[in-house]
Amino acid sequence: MSTFGNKRLVSGAHYGLRDWLAQRITGALMALFTIALVAQLLMPGELGYDRWAGIFSAQWMKVLTFTLILSLAYHAWVGVRDIWMDYVKPVGLRLTLHVFTLVWLVACTGWAIQVLWRL
Repeated sequence: MSTFGNKRLVSGAHYGLRDWLAQRITGALMALFTIALVAQLLMPGELGYDRWAGIFSAQWMKVLTFTLILSLAYHAWVGVRDIWMDYVKPVGLRLTLHVFTLVWLVACTGWAIQVLWRL
């Protein structure tokens, strides 16, 4: 089998592009959320619990925050997964770290959503 020319086998093509694009999209969503939150905080008034609860009680802000939480979890997963794949060579240890990371991110996401919907 030839490894050059038209018959060259390439495996894993565009996987890096997908991860790169996911990082950029989730990063942009987090930037938009930050801008929306800062705009809310710059409004006149005392900054206390009532104001924070008021900001997050609006349905549009809950949806935006929910989207941010999911984006942050996915962004973190892609980044940490790449670190484990690049720097942890023993397969068993890498798998353990992947599972721990997934469990941790799902738990943090669930907790954050629970806090959000209590407001």
